[in-house]
Amino acid sequence: MFEEDRLPNGPALTLAARVLFTSLFFLSGVTHFTNIPYYVSLMPEAIPYQTFWILSSAFVELAGAAMILFNWRARLGGWLLALFLVPVTVLVHGYEMLHADTEAMRLMQQAHFLKGIALTGAALLVTQLGAAHRSA
Repeated sequence: MFEEDRLPNGPALTLAARVLFTSLFFLSGVTHFTNIPYYVSLMPEAIPYQTFWILSSAFVELAGAAMILFNWRARLGGWLLALFLVPVTVLVHGYEMLHADTEAMRLMQQAHFLKGIALTGAALLVTQLGAAHRSA
């Protein structure tokens, strides 16, 4: 029979979860600064002030990820990441999925779109539950 008490549960697992979740945002946030032309190429041309949005999103990603990783105002950090993820998921990956030139590109953008939805869900969980270890 399934016994919940026997499942791994502890501060080390909570820390590992925070590291795994935030690693994507740290890497992405840094590369938003170091490879601006790449991120401009991902954005639909109709979006104005592309460099501004790329640099702003880098700050939001890094701040939100740091807040969750260090469990300092983690719920606010979750909101920052959700604020970043929703427009990126819809305006970049959703747009590209609908306007892809090839089936392979459509499927790749669909995977990015679904990943964005899943990450948004995880960020929203952090907004509600925080990121600290809680005993069962």
